[in-house]
Amino acid sequence: MPAQIAIFKARSDNFGYLVHDRETGRTAAIDAPEERAVLDALTAHGWTLSDILITHHHGDHTEALGPLKARFGARVVGPRGEADRIEGLDELVSGGDRVSVGSVAFDVIDVPGHTLGHVAYHAPAERALFSGDALFSLGVGRMFEGTPGPMWDGLKRLRALDPQTAVYCGHEYTLANAKFALSVDPSNESLIARAEEAKSQIESGLPTVPSRLGDEIAANPFLRADTVALAGRMGLDGADPAEVFGALRKAKDQF
Repeated sequence: MPAQIAIFKARSDNFGYLVHDRETGRTAAIDAPEERAVLDALTAHGWTLSDILITHHHGDHTEALGPLKARFGARVVGPRGEADRIEGLDELVSGGDRVSVGSVAFDVIDVPGHTLGHVAYHAPAERALFSGDALFSLGVGRMFEGTPGPMWDGLKRLRALDPQTAVYCGHEYTLANAKFALSVDPSNESLIARAEEAKSQIESGLPTVPSRLGDEIAANPFLRADTVALAGRMGLDGADPAEVFGALRKAKDQF
């Protein structure tokens, strides 16, 4: 029986997620961006929080961790590489580990770059990827702590998942990401279609997530850094894909 996934807005532009295991009744929050938003989502669905899975240490993803843990006694799972920067972790994980929330299994994937210890949670049976701020719809997170090579390697790990995987990212940045993506890959028909779809979703008051991983592979320039077209657009014909990726991320920073 598939898990239920609830999407809700938090803070100014964060997405929050609850993953509810129908079999056992356990419910996990993916990150803890805002206590009130999480509580309202739990109440709306009649669920009780049992687990919190943290992707990285930034405050807009961990602010409510302490209050939620105190209120529910929830188990908190988070990245081993950031244990010294996140208070209240009960279980430390890194790439290759598996975490279970009732009958729902999550594979942990290392995606360093936005922060050095950033992880994503992939539920293969649900075809769901919770990518935090590593991978956005039509974009990726700003490279605050890492370097292009490891971040590109992490994104390739995500790119290798089932193309039907639904990508649940940390923020509603899709339209801004689309503007940049179109500036570097203007003739990409998949990108043009995805940008139009996102515009329609926003105009209808809908979230632009989840996106489908296969669509991201076709349209997101940061997942296409090893293509001839993107290397050429960045003036880096024949360059290592990690260098192309770094150039794309720098260009986005300055866009």
